[in-house]
Amino acid sequence: MADIVDTRTDAEEALARATETLGRGVPVAIPTETVYGLAADATNPLAITRIYDMKGRPRFNPLICHMADLAMAEKHAVFDPLSRRIAEAFWPGPLTLVLPIRPESAIHPLARAGLDTVGIRIPKGFASRLLAAFGKPLAAPSANTSGRISPTTARHVADDFGAKLELVLDGGPAVVGLESTIIKVEGGTIRLLRPGGLDAADIERVTGLPVLRNETAGATIEAPGMLASHYAPDAPVRLDASDVRPGEVLIRFGGTPLPGEAQAALVLDLSPSGDLAEAAANLFGYMKQADAAGGSAIAFSPIPATGLGEAINDRLQRAAAPRG
Repeated sequence: MADIVDTRTDAEEALARATETLGRGVPVAIPTETVYGLAADATNPLAITRIYDMKGRPRFNPLICHMADLAMAEKHAVFDPLSRRIAEAFWPGPLTLVLPIRPESAIHPLARAGLDTVGIRIPKGFASRLLAAFGKPLAAPSANTSGRISPTTARHVADDFGAKLELVLDGGPAVVGLESTIIKVEGGTIRLLRPGGLDAADIERVTGLPVLRNETAGATIEAPGMLASHYAPDAPVRLDASDVRPGEVLIRFGGTPLPGEAQAALVLDLSPSGDLAEAAANLFGYMKQADAAGGSAIAFSPIPATGLGEAINDRLQRAAAPRG
């Protein structure tokens, strides 16, 4: 089992252990405000290969590269004026920008899946301190087996990877609970490649421009989270449930009971008060809890598709998709 070091009580030990481990080309699980990430030196091809191998992740699926600050990001990517404006408004935070890679960037092509672009994010909290101390970008997809439920606690990570992982940094439960929103600016237009922890409406308010939804998601992989089947539990997932079938686990929203709840294996409510931010923070943890209950399926009641509900529904649709 991996060593777990609490960043809230042993910050200096966590920094020292993590920088030493990363320097050996070994991935480290780190807390961020979105979900826990499996981080490794983005300039080291062996370290990046270890990420792909540990996760069982297809190598055509690029990795988000995390930066300590905008100055570090500018060394690796070309910012057009609109992308810079968005970055200054929302970094650090749950936003990833897909940008042209600089020819001189040391980020290895493996991290970019051979693309001439790179997804960049500046995280909040301890991850930012670690990046500054390490001094190089960290490629950090979610710290889970590829295609499975994303981790929002250190225990989720340790339970998934076990002895395959050397070190897990514990920063407590992820505050946002959903992966970052991914956008790409092209010709003065803003494309949403993956909805996430930043509401696209907030980007529209700052820029005065519409955020165009990606109508061909899954056809061309330009960023993480675009695979048709993703975030999947072991149990089948049934969406927009209006009732509960015997033996199912119900995950509902808004405190509204569904017919048949008495026959459910377990009933969870993402947010009894109907708060989408609370629902987002609880989503992956409740999915893991539901999966562990051993029900015949996991039924989700309808969740509004507005605001963060867009990202929640995106994750649920991918979790329910046929698995190859």
